[in-house]
Amino acid sequence: MNTLRNKVQLIGNLGNAPEILNLESGKKLAKFSMATNETYKNAQGEKQTETQWHNCVAWNKTAELIEKYVEKGQEIAIEGKLTTRNYDDKDGNKRYITEVIVNELLLLGSK
Repeated sequence: MNTLRNKVQLIGNLGNAPEILNLESGKKLAKFSMATNETYKNAQGEKQTETQWHNCVAWNKTAELIEKYVEKGQEIAIEGKLTTRNYDDKDGNKRYITEVIVNELLLLGSK
């Protein structure tokens, strides 16, 4: 059951081109936003679509695959875990950001 703790699976489309960073340590980092859509009917029977945006981060080999094969608008499936971090902005306010740390990647759309 431990493998079910903090597990996220999403299928969606990239909202922007992935941002690739090569760190001084030699590690590669890919950051991107991903949109998932949910469709339902409202009380009047009209079809509604709700979009959720997810911040995603991938490291090393996964980041290399993203750099090479993934572009804005492409449909992908990811699996990973949720993490939340915080930082202080320029005005000294504490800010929080929740991200999906990507462990697995499946390319669904064509490049």
